[in-house]
Amino acid sequence: MSKKIFHAILFTAFVVLLTSLVVAMSGLYGYFSEQQERQLREELSLAAQGVELSGPAYLEGVAGSEYRLTWLAGDGQVLYDTQTPAETLENHGGREEIQEALETGEGSGSRMSSTLMRRTVYHARRLADGTVLRISADQVTVLALLAWMSQAILLLIVIAAVVSWVLADKLARQVVKPLNKLALDDPLSNDIYEELTPLLRRIHHQNQQIREQVKALRVRSDELAQITAGMNEGMVLLNEQGTILHLNPAAQALFHAPDEWENRDFLEVDRDAEMSRAIQTALTTGHGELREVRGSREYQFDVSRVESGGAVIGVVILAFDVTEKAQAERSRREFTANVSHELKTPLQSILGSAELLENGTVAQRDVPRFVGRIRAEAQRLVALIEDILRLSQLDEGGELPRERVELLTLAQEVCASLEPQAEVKNVSLSVRGEPVEIAGVRALLHEMVYNLCDNAIKYNVEGGSVEVQVVPKGQNAVLTVRDTGIGIPPEYQERVFERFFRVDKSRSKQSGGTGLGLAIVKHAVQYHNAKIRLESKIGNGTAIQVTFPI
Repeated sequence: MSKKIFHAILFTAFVVLLTSLVVAMSGLYGYFSEQQERQLREELSLAAQGVELSGPAYLEGVAGSEYRLTWLAGDGQVLYDTQTPAETLENHGGREEIQEALETGEGSGSRMSSTLMRRTVYHARRLADGTVLRISADQVTVLALLAWMSQAILLLIVIAAVVSWVLADKLARQVVKPLNKLALDDPLSNDIYEELTPLLRRIHHQNQQIREQVKALRVRSDELAQITAGMNEGMVLLNEQGTILHLNPAAQALFHAPDEWENRDFLEVDRDAEMSRAIQTALTTGHGELREVRGSREYQFDVSRVESGGAVIGVVILAFDVTEKAQAERSRREFTANVSHELKTPLQSILGSAELLENGTVAQRDVPRFVGRIRAEAQRLVALIEDILRLSQLDEGGELPRERVELLTLAQEVCASLEPQAEVKNVSLSVRGEPVEIAGVRALLHEMVYNLCDNAIKYNVEGGSVEVQVVPKGQNAVLTVRDTGIGIPPEYQERVFERFFRVDKSRSKQSGGTGLGLAIVKHAVQYHNAKIRLESKIGNGTAIQVTFPI
């Protein structure tokens, strides 16, 4: 702006200077021309009187003056000239000033030189005897005057240019200086040029609108941040160039984004090729999907295009943790397959034995053995179905009636019921500890202790032992079932609580287990908000500890 003001002032100064020179030159030239012509007329009057009184003698007396006098006859023939012999001059009857003088008594005219640098002015008067007296003088033209004053004019232009340059620069700075100090945050507080008042009022009005809009946007941004901060799902907002506009804490943790994620390209945060393709698909078709395992969790990514006024302005990425859902689906499929398998095995044995009995191919002495097999497999089916029903009840999560249960007495009752089974395996059973009461579901607690002790007996060695211990520990009650059995390999210790999982399937079939005992134990532990811990070594037995809150 200062340059424009500077150039405008400098241009104005030059225009004013040139205009002044033109006006001054025109005025001076007109003034001097008028003075010269008036002087010529006065000289012509005096010369006319002299010629009328003295004739040629007067003209001879003024020869050599700055004015040229020419005496002509009425027909234009030159009678006398103060600068050139008369006989050498041509007839001047056709000259305009001569003709005008013969007609009206006085005449005037002017003629330019061939170079246009000089102009000759003529004035003529008719005398009483009919002759004509003419006076002439050279007059400087405008071009000659300019040429004569060129040095002075050039010097004046240089001085004026320098002065104008300095003044224009200073004036431009003075004009711009207050503008540079304008307080645009509070325009009405500026005491400056009156012409800027409408502009400052408009800026003030716009500032108020901008503040209100910024305030509204900040409120919306805070609302969005607060809403998304509490979301378990990750959410990412990108503009159409892929720059991050918003990233909630869940998404920041999922993508391992730095704290300074604003205005970063999403590719700097996540370089996954499948994610990039999903984003491009969403920008093209409106929606993209992706399912990936990140770390130990499985996520479903939904990518949607965001439009405004018919134009694409970005995409939104929603990340859903579907680990539990995926695990539930896998567990359901595995459970269905395992149940089908577990039911099919005893049924096939029952059907095979029944078919042999029906066809009479079994010897009479072997009939009791086949009937016993049918009965054993049927009992196995009943036990399996009861365990499945119990797990279904636990999965439903319904509230069961609670009561005060004394764990030591419960353990003693369970061990007493398992004593015959232990004697068959030649395994000793013992219970020790202190009485401790907890609030729980007696049936679930009984089944939990029963399954732990039953497994300890089944997978024990000949002549081994099973020890059940109940002790209070601070605000908790600790139940421990320890055996001297075969032990569990380390790689299987985390999986023994899964449904239908067996470390040794052949041994499990021999023992008649359903593969659901420890799964029921796990659910019972979770139902009572307890904690379970397993310690086992191959050949050194297993210890399972359950800690209940009192």
